[in-house]
Amino acid sequence: MKNPMLDTQGLPAFSHIKPEHVEPAIDSILAENRACIDELLNNNSHYTWDNLIYPLEVMDNRLSRVWSPVRHMNSVINSEALRAAYNACLPKLSEYGTELGQNEHLFQAYQSIRNSETFTRLDIAQQKTIHDALRDFRLSGVHLPAEDKARLKAIRQELSQAQSKFEESLLDATQAWKKHITDKADLSGLPESALEMARQSAQSSDLGGWQLALETPLFIAVMTYADDRELRREIYIAHNTRASDQGPNAGCWDNSEIMERILALRFEAGRLLGFANYAEKSFATKMAESPQEVMDFLTSLARRAKPVAERELEELRSFAITKLDIDDLQVWDIAYVTEKLRQHRYALSHEVLRSYFPVNTVLDGLFRLVRRLYGFNIEQRHGVETWHPDVRFYEITDARGVVRSQFYLDLYARERKRGGAWMDECVDRMRTKDGVQIPVAYMTCNSSPPVGDKPALFTHDEVITLFHEFGHGLHHMLTTVDYPSVSGINGVEWDAVEMPSQFMENWCWERDALDLFAKHYQTGERLPEALYQKLLVTRHFLAGIQMLRQIEFALFDLRLHLEYDPNKGARIQQILDEVRDTVAVIKPPAFVRFQNGFAHIFAGGYAAGYYSYKWAEVLSADVFAAFEEQGLFNQEIGQRLLHCILERGGSRPAMELFKDFRKRKPRIDALLRHNGLAA
Repeated sequence: MKNPMLDTQGLPAFSHIKPEHVEPAIDSILAENRACIDELLNNNSHYTWDNLIYPLEVMDNRLSRVWSPVRHMNSVINSEALRAAYNACLPKLSEYGTELGQNEHLFQAYQSIRNSETFTRLDIAQQKTIHDALRDFRLSGVHLPAEDKARLKAIRQELSQAQSKFEESLLDATQAWKKHITDKADLSGLPESALEMARQSAQSSDLGGWQLALETPLFIAVMTYADDRELRREIYIAHNTRASDQGPNAGCWDNSEIMERILALRFEAGRLLGFANYAEKSFATKMAESPQEVMDFLTSLARRAKPVAERELEELRSFAITKLDIDDLQVWDIAYVTEKLRQHRYALSHEVLRSYFPVNTVLDGLFRLVRRLYGFNIEQRHGVETWHPDVRFYEITDARGVVRSQFYLDLYARERKRGGAWMDECVDRMRTKDGVQIPVAYMTCNSSPPVGDKPALFTHDEVITLFHEFGHGLHHMLTTVDYPSVSGINGVEWDAVEMPSQFMENWCWERDALDLFAKHYQTGERLPEALYQKLLVTRHFLAGIQMLRQIEFALFDLRLHLEYDPNKGARIQQILDEVRDTVAVIKPPAFVRFQNGFAHIFAGGYAAGYYSYKWAEVLSADVFAAFEEQGLFNQEIGQRLLHCILERGGSRPAMELFKDFRKRKPRIDALLRHNGLAA
């Protein structure tokens, strides 16, 4: 049987990739790679970039291109068969990765290149590739005795499976809860767009009436607009007890034991490698120098934000009592009361606002912004195979018409697709003997889908999310670095990787930028000035509460990994409660199990790194300030950002790249100003 996964010459053949292809393809590639590594090490006595590292990069690139569509499809069109095939490969890939990292012969070969006279003749990106590899050898335990190496390998295999299980349980728990409604009066307050989503959800289950579910657009709509307080409470409980021992599906898909096991395994891995805890191990690849530096940063921000947040919460309570007859404000009332206060204070309706964000106009404006800043054109290309009919495919070309990169765009929430929004690599940039392999990205959102005969109309928050992910995409796609290990987002310190994405969010608040994409879906009228001013004034609306929420998550994550004690266990709920006692102004009921759905740290790459959002926001706000100072569409500044940061990828430390752009170290002033917290 010809395996379509093994053909890596073009784009992935999604419709031809079947679950039964996955494991044989991975087995084949891993066997070939192992043989290739042995040959490279045994057939050479003097190692160079050309006879060792370049062949290894070619080999790794092929493995990445085979595995990438599987990893992606498992997230966006999940099925039992695909899930089983995906999970069967995780321990094999983990074993292979650890095997490479613990290969002493390979480590010594890299070390010999680092110590050779020819090292200084390599370019900066090649040198960084070797420096990073030597660091990663040490973090893989190459220096450990055989018994500890074996244990570390076993830990990494189990971790990969446990993290996948966490994500699967969360997806299953999210999909499991539905509420069928036959009386429209029960949905009082919901705008027509939300009612249409609920109607489409019911139709997909062969039901009449309306069906509520926990997918993000519909869940947020109910929490924000539903007049029925009991309905808000019900869906809040369902959402905030997913995959836990609480709520309507208590004990089903419960992630509690998996979380304990993940934290125990991470701690053990950190100790085996000589670190006091997993947090310190994590910081070996980050921009921040130590967990304490980050703790000080977060607590300093919290001190500034908490008095503001306390005043904001008191305003919500007062408004709820005097205007809405809610004298005991609960967490399931917050979004609803917030929206009512926003309308009362600013007369800003998000339903009216979303009429100015039709999908095609937003995309066209986003692409025009990229052209004005960096000089690239973005055009949709039809006839490219995808995994779902809604998925679009685009090419980015330079001023000469040369294709620089490509990307898939999967915008809408649907069943069997995990929640959230993300950018992932399909293909990395690499210079091969046949020329340059251009980068290809997957960009995924869970935005409101089209309803009825209307185009998809985005909320302003969904527009911000799209711009955020596109910032990640540009970081991956505009790189000019030719070595995959440090091209695009690869090799970038994790706490700096959010800078290009958060930078892009700023344009969603600027009048001149909004004029590129905020146009009424029926009339083409640009966003009226009065409506823009209402939107602008809400930028800092409840900014203190929002900042404290992010700080709460970051401190919880950091403390979990910093304070783990094998004699006491993870103490997950205890640490979360302690963090909330310190920084939170809104404390949820005891039954809430937010942590059981915190995929960023238990299934994603943010373990002991969730603080990265705030850390990188200092950088992104300061970068955007350069445009505020010199002109929003200043092409000189845009080109400098392109050449100093976006094109450089992970070829140099993030702080060096930032200083190349700003000609100084970062300052926190712009972050505080953008969040309404400046003195």
